[in-house]
Amino acid sequence: MSESDLARLRRGIDEVDGEILALLARRIELVLEVAAFKHQGQMAAYDPERERQVLARLESLAPASLDGRVVRRVFERIIDESRHIEQQLLSKDHD
Repeated sequence: MSESDLARLRRGIDEVDGEILALLARRIELVLEVAAFKHQGQMAAYDPERERQVLARLESLAPASLDGRVVRRVFERIIDESRHIEQQLLSKDHD
């Protein structure tokens, strides 16, 4: 493998990172829509059963090349941050 091969691979990673970032931004947009819906319906921001279902589904969808436990850990973090953003929005509305 040459330096140019390494540079090409890194450009590929950078491209994928950009795609992931765009998808995370879209996910947060949807989280904010859910937060608004929950606020209107006076629903709790945190739904532990929904979170368990989402994580189990994603873990089961993990391709063979990706350990389901890794998928679970990554999405636990994404969900945690999403919940934090949702709770911040809901607490602003109550101020």
